[in-house]
Amino acid sequence: METNSNNSAITRKQPMLRVINIKTPEILKLKRIKRSYRHIKAENVFRRVLFTMALLMLVIVAGIALTLTVESIPSLKALGVSYLWGKVWDPVADVYGAFPFLLGTLLTSFLALIISIPFSFGIAIFLGEYYPKGWFSNLIKNTVELIAAVPSVIYGFWGLFVLVPIVRAFESKIGVTPYGIGIFSSALILSIMIIPYAASMGREMIRMVPSQLKEGAYSLGATRYEVMRSIVLPYTKSGLFAGVLLSLGRALGETMAVTMVIGNTSLIPKSIFAPGNTMASVIANEFTEADRTVYLSALIELGLVLFLVTVVINMIGKRIIKRFTND
Repeated sequence: METNSNNSAITRKQPMLRVINIKTPEILKLKRIKRSYRHIKAENVFRRVLFTMALLMLVIVAGIALTLTVESIPSLKALGVSYLWGKVWDPVADVYGAFPFLLGTLLTSFLALIISIPFSFGIAIFLGEYYPKGWFSNLIKNTVELIAAVPSVIYGFWGLFVLVPIVRAFESKIGVTPYGIGIFSSALILSIMIIPYAASMGREMIRMVPSQLKEGAYSLGATRYEVMRSIVLPYTKSGLFAGVLLSLGRALGETMAVTMVIGNTSLIPKSIFAPGNTMASVIANEFTEADRTVYLSALIELGLVLFLVTVVINMIGKRIIKRFTND
């Protein structure tokens, strides 16, 4: 009996043996193959999703162009190519000419771009080089971003009640007819609205300039102004121009703010201080009043012309950017 009890005690004191799962090289290789297959399959699915999204963008743009073209056919048949340089827009007499609106669109957009460029580049240089960090830099950055987030109708109200009286007083001092509203007022509003686009992109491009280039210039005795002129601006010229191009595209398509301060006349503006109209604003004003097929089609053709003008300007800008990059 004592022997049995001793054997049982010895048995309880023995440690329990673990079952070790020994993986052979063949099993490890099989698991690696399965894991690699899953990764390849996931990569293929991800690639197909990206391709579908890119193709969808092409389909949307092609669909917009096709829709505008089809809806413009009655106007193209009735008015012909002379619609583009016609100087009279009189829906009552069924006379439609797009030239006043095309001219008004280009005048307001490019004038706004000229006004905004110094402010956009100045803000970009200030935030990207001189004050990249700190509470003051964050305050300016948030303010610039807020300008881009404000709805255009708010700019229209502000321009109508604040900017137009200032412009009217300025016109009285320089001896022109004090309309207040007109091409110049709408260009001022647009210039404020498009500043954030070029400023934000320019700031990011300036901050991406390699510090080694700037430090090398400083070590040779260059001033900060010389570094900006000879190192930073040449290095970022393609990105700065891309921001300008983005601002121009925003200005070309703006509707509500321009409609409220441009004057909405269908005459060719005699000066930048005279009232006028843009393609976007005339569509917004008269689309609900178009009660005839040719009238409605003429407005849709205006949208097609605006679409083509935007495409052509962007293509020219891309060529210039490519030339800058290759240089």
